[in-house]
Amino acid sequence: MLYLSTRGHPERKRFSEILLEGLAPDGGLYLPERYPRVDAATLSRWRGLAYADLAFEILSLYIDDIPADDLRAICRRTYTEEVFGTPQIVPLRKLEEGLYLQALSNGPTLAFKDMAMQLLGQLFEYELGRRGEELNILGATSGDTGSAAEYAMRGKRGVRVFMTSPHGRMSPFQQAQMFSLQDANIHNLAVQGVFDDCQDIVKAVSNDLAFKRRYRIGTVNSINWARLVAQVVYYFAGYFQATGGNHEKVSFAVPSGNFGNICAGHVARMMSLPIARLVLATNENDVLDEFFRTGTYRVRGSRDTYETSSPSMDISKASNFERFVFDLLGRDASRTRQLFGEQLPAQGRFELAGEVGAARERYGFASGRSTHADRLATLRDTWQRHGVMIDTHTADGLKVAREHRQPGIPMVVLETALPIKFAATVVEALGREPQRPARFEGIERLPKRVAVVPADAEAVKRYIAQHCDQAGA
Repeated sequence: MLYLSTRGHPERKRFSEILLEGLAPDGGLYLPERYPRVDAATLSRWRGLAYADLAFEILSLYIDDIPADDLRAICRRTYTEEVFGTPQIVPLRKLEEGLYLQALSNGPTLAFKDMAMQLLGQLFEYELGRRGEELNILGATSGDTGSAAEYAMRGKRGVRVFMTSPHGRMSPFQQAQMFSLQDANIHNLAVQGVFDDCQDIVKAVSNDLAFKRRYRIGTVNSINWARLVAQVVYYFAGYFQATGGNHEKVSFAVPSGNFGNICAGHVARMMSLPIARLVLATNENDVLDEFFRTGTYRVRGSRDTYETSSPSMDISKASNFERFVFDLLGRDASRTRQLFGEQLPAQGRFELAGEVGAARERYGFASGRSTHADRLATLRDTWQRHGVMIDTHTADGLKVAREHRQPGIPMVVLETALPIKFAATVVEALGREPQRPARFEGIERLPKRVAVVPADAEAVKRYIAQHCDQAGA
């Protein structure tokens, strides 16, 4: 399997190369040259597999430069009951007839990002060990990617993490998870801006090829294909749990900020998983909902990006959206480069009104928006009627899911995080504190290790260079 850039760079690469690279040299995102198709017989064979073995089957379709026995061992080390708290790894919880929550937040940091990040940590350590190299990971987080990456990479040989986050914009629990880590290979940088500024910094550093090569910069954000393909697995697992084996269709509702999670659903659908609808749910930062309603993709600046009670989706530039648009345009790299590499930076928007119908009909997308008031109402309703406490992002997904249900088609809402990560809003809605796992008691009172930096790529590069040079990188 070879991988290409969405912007047409002529070089094709193997999985192990793009694993350590992040963005393509032309600023594009990597995708496989083709999506493997899965037939009904294969789906039947996969139905009874343990999650780790299902992950191996799916990943092996995309990874042919890691020996099969090694890849299988990596998957089995990653997806264990010890790490994820349940043998099913991603169990479904039935709320009512035809409506389910898929638990994705049983991992070490209580968020769905663990599902991919735990695998990424294993893959990085394996590949770097095989090459005898080191890697400096630069990431951006709106809340959950950072802690998931840091917990996955702490103690890993040959890996340092430099994680940017928007200063003061994460929940107190999210900040404490990251900033309380004292590991020498973990560096937290609180950027004086919003998440989109952090993401822009990561892209700017990645596009400085001389700096990237000198300091061996990689990424764990969902611009890294390895992270995204790991997320494809739980769509298959959710499908198998929601159906009785007759290959009927299922819909998935996905809280969406950076388009990575739902892009994995798009990949699963392209592989022929019988998905009826991919329902995208935004908060008040509704750039993606606006696109799927109107065909206009219009990014917002920092001042126009709202600070909401589902802060991990306070995003106005969806990095992974480029992957979907590339497919939507028939894999026209020239046009994709024009839209994302030229028009969007210059004008802050582009129009695809003629193609948005195909996005809905051919690719199965639907969308909707949720507000703080909707969040509170959904939290209360889910608790009162079902005795289930959910987090604010999952509430956004559930609210929009109810608007797009179809008779006879199960709807699976992807859980984003456990409620404790957003306790203030849960208390506002329900008047009670969410349950806190014992290992996180008192985490907000622990000493913090974080550097506040301006929203400037050069400042971040100086920080990376200083700490790498001091460590002898």
